[in-house]
Amino acid sequence: MAYIMVDVESDGPIPGDFSMISFGAILVNDQLDKTFYGKLRPIANNFVPDALAVSGHSREETMNFDDPQKVMIEFGKWITENCKDRPIFISDNNGFDWMFMCWYFHHFTGTNPFGFSSQNLGSLYKGMEKDTHKNFKHLRKTKHTHNPVDDAKGNAEALLTMKNDMGLIIKLE
Repeated sequence: MAYIMVDVESDGPIPGDFSMISFGAILVNDQLDKTFYGKLRPIANNFVPDALAVSGHSREETMNFDDPQKVMIEFGKWITENCKDRPIFISDNNGFDWMFMCWYFHHFTGTNPFGFSSQNLGSLYKGMEKDTHKNFKHLRKTKHTHNPVDDAKGNAEALLTMKNDMGLIIKLE
């Protein structure tokens, strides 16, 4: 199985009514050397200024981003090229990131290469620690910047620390 750490930035709370502005993905391996960055033109007229501000982009900038269908097709190809086995979607906040990614894949390509499930990094850490109040974020090495590639990388670093230093049994490609 190939774990793909994903981070999504959006201009609102839900896909369809609002837009995924950008996302980053990284194949979780010891090198952390295979990344994908997508910047997507908005699909909806609605946007929440405060949500968009988190991405660091203005509405005007996002209107010049890439066609969402093109980006999702390219990401699907990247997944196929970088995963020998079934890709596993994992993120810091999979409830949020997954709903955008799943919706965009189905809407623009008709399928989702991740299937119908996702993994939550925070929940995995809480289970390892046997404490629902524990937080993994101190395990990141790359600063959390809201650049989705940086954020996915920091989360992948945390997952590798759980594997290499804390005894998590996980098979990586």
